[in-house]
Amino acid sequence: MATSTAVRTTQKNSEPHLQFAALPYRLDNGLEVMLVSSLDSGRWIIPKGWPMDGLTGYETAAREAFEEAGLIGNIASKSIGQFHYQKRRKNGAVWLCRVEVFPMEVTQQRKKWPEKHDRSTKWFSVEQAAELVREDELAEVMRQFAAMQRVPQG
Repeated sequence: MATSTAVRTTQKNSEPHLQFAALPYRLDNGLEVMLVSSLDSGRWIIPKGWPMDGLTGYETAAREAFEEAGLIGNIASKSIGQFHYQKRRKNGAVWLCRVEVFPMEVTQQRKKWPEKHDRSTKWFSVEQAAELVREDELAEVMRQFAAMQRVPQG
């Protein structure tokens, strides 16, 4: 994640911290989505990060997809949903985060990218991916996206 250029606005404690995520997908063998491993626990997630100065939400999501998974593609400018999760900070604090999700049709995965040696990436059917992520709301966003595509799932 590009935290050095991230902008965090001061929010009330009850308000979630905003992040933006890409839902990388391809249609080669039916609909598949790519998951990446998290830095801390290695669990499966989608590329996401904090708002970046001068970038829209979907531009931020596309940059995170590149930095975390080396992905290049066409990202939608409209969010397809959101999910919440609890982010554990290095100081032990736990923040509630709301993540806006933008679908990204992947055209290429580069051979080299900033976090290549820190993360794993893998393509899954939507149903497999939905079962692997911890966040029920994210799983539902994936399933709703698949239903909107009306293509066979891999």
